[in-house]
Amino acid sequence: MTFNDNVRVDTSKVQRRTGGSGGGGRGGLKIAGGGLVGVIVLFVVGQLLGVNLLGSGGIGGLGSLGTVSDQSTQSVTTGNLDECQTGEAANVDDVCRMTAASDAIDRYWATQVGNYRAPGVVLYDGSTQSGCGPATADVGPFYCPADESIYVDTAFFQTLRTDFGASGGSLAQMYVLAHEWGHHISNLIGSMNLAGRASGPTSGSVRLELQADCFAGAWTRSASTVSDDSGVPFLKPVTTEQIADALNAAAAVGDDSIQQRSTGSINPEGFTHGTSEQRQRWFQTGYDQGPTACATFDVDGSQL
Repeated sequence: MTFNDNVRVDTSKVQRRTGGSGGGGRGGLKIAGGGLVGVIVLFVVGQLLGVNLLGSGGIGGLGSLGTVSDQSTQSVTTGNLDECQTGEAANVDDVCRMTAASDAIDRYWATQVGNYRAPGVVLYDGSTQSGCGPATADVGPFYCPADESIYVDTAFFQTLRTDFGASGGSLAQMYVLAHEWGHHISNLIGSMNLAGRASGPTSGSVRLELQADCFAGAWTRSASTVSDDSGVPFLKPVTTEQIADALNAAAAVGDDSIQQRSTGSINPEGFTHGTSEQRQRWFQTGYDQGPTACATFDVDGSQL
């Protein structure tokens, strides 16, 4: 999606952290290092576009995959985002795109959810601390309910393109952020409490992830109607090609796609996020019908 060049972005909704060293967050696994797939891909995508509950005792988490190392002693600098105050900047820079999208998504959900409160949004370089433990490039974007914040490594989108085969265009990037925001909405409305710890094709974990995909689709449909304080729409109307871009990203992180790529077989009992088809379909459901259609915890397993 394309921002209107003259839209004014409230950058105060996003925190930028730089200076953390990359990798080593969980069991020393790193994405970098040409040709590493297999267990590393499973490790990364196990939390990709997910919920990190290491610090809050819920579903998800990576405790079984390695020891969480303490990175609290690293020097991290909080930077400003003055260069990201316009839509023009958001159209050419990933950090500014995430900053502008955060403002647009926040304004949308403030009109949809009663007693809404905004999540924190942290864009970091390499690694940082979250309320759910260390956030690193090994984990991918996630939502932490302990501090109600979204964490995105700004190098992730290149990883999405190179390691997972997604096109990684502008709407694909915003889909990632909108999905994590969807987890925050699930937290606010109580759905997250229903997720539990089980895996499998009809598990609460899968339902939670599909709900976030659906919420992302709902925002996408209405994104061009959300305006800044002067009434300028943040985004131009979405195109068919851009929707295909977002669906491509959703398919790339389906459980079946990841398992097939990593192990050569598919094990539905290990599903935690939903299949490629489900992720695309629930995004489309939100896009076509709005957020009230995202009741993934209310439908029979055969309808997921």
